[in-house]
Amino acid sequence: MMNQYTARSGKPLRRGYTTGSCAAAAARAAAYMLLTGNRLEQISLTTPSGEVLALAICEISMYGDRVRCAVQKDAGDDPDVTNGALVFADVQRADMAGIVIDGGPGVGRVTKKGLDQPVGAAAINSVPRRMIEENVREICRLTDFCGGLRVVISVPGGEELAKKTFNPRLGIEGGISILGTTGIVEPMSEQALLDTIAVELRQRRANGTRYVLLTPGNYGSEFIRGDLGVDPALAVQVSNFIGDALDMCRELSFCGALLIGHIGKLVKLAGGMLNTHSRYGDCRMEILAAHAGAAGLDAKRIAELLECVSCDDTLRILDESGLKDETLRRLTRAVGTALARRAGETLEAGAVLFSREYGLLCGTENAEALLHYIKEG
Repeated sequence: MMNQYTARSGKPLRRGYTTGSCAAAAARAAAYMLLTGNRLEQISLTTPSGEVLALAICEISMYGDRVRCAVQKDAGDDPDVTNGALVFADVQRADMAGIVIDGGPGVGRVTKKGLDQPVGAAAINSVPRRMIEENVREICRLTDFCGGLRVVISVPGGEELAKKTFNPRLGIEGGISILGTTGIVEPMSEQALLDTIAVELRQRRANGTRYVLLTPGNYGSEFIRGDLGVDPALAVQVSNFIGDALDMCRELSFCGALLIGHIGKLVKLAGGMLNTHSRYGDCRMEILAAHAGAAGLDAKRIAELLECVSCDDTLRILDESGLKDETLRRLTRAVGTALARRAGETLEAGAVLFSREYGLLCGTENAEALLHYIKEG
């Protein structure tokens, strides 16, 4: 690659290339070998970002009327479950004109609306499809070939790999997705996670959902099912990106969004932190201490709160002082204000906070109504 490393938190991390780049490079190589009869061990590919990759071609099979070959996925220093997977392209002559692209074993099929591809199509997203088609067409021009070609992308072991991704939640069955917008994998990219959140929210909206349940992760699944009576699978996991998720909900014209989360994470919202990752700050105890003080907690016990290492420990102190409920009421009002400020006028946003030890703690004024709308579907 032109620039093989990128900096993350001051550390150089090796960049990689996407499954989309692998598929396009394999298809380009297979088309060249099919139309020239010449074996090819390496291929150059220009990515949508303008970077040029020189990729090794492996597992070559030449059958006369079709060629099958692969490129091995290299995710660089990104913890990508598809790292090392072989992405195959099988290119053969076709009776019809043009380039037909489909997925084979290990590439998922779309079963729900709202994704990049229509229901029934192979989960090869728009940019990789365009990359594959443009590269195969370029080989056709170079070899003066005017007929049709059929390109089938497959990933051995893709069905097992997909179980470690969001695909089962999104309604993509039978394998992984062929992804990538720039062709390059940026190590530990936040954008990749944001893209996944956006896809899931788009899908819910396309299926008619007007009120959506958001949660930072799987931690609250038991609470969502047991205390709220809602299937945890209905929740869209937004990780630390609460503000970004609200922006997406507003842009997609959702009517409302209810955030369910542990107090240890959502308490940060009361301080205006709409990205709750610890690298942006850890003000949990300070926020709780401020609201406890406003509720009447004395200075000595406030000092104890500031020394706590967990929110459950602060709740114990507040409970002993008889100020837990009043502190949580004040805290919840601040959470609601922060959410409303980010959500804007067209999206109603609320939150429910819980604790593993204390269970349901508090909710914004609109939480009960939002939950009712979510249950109604």
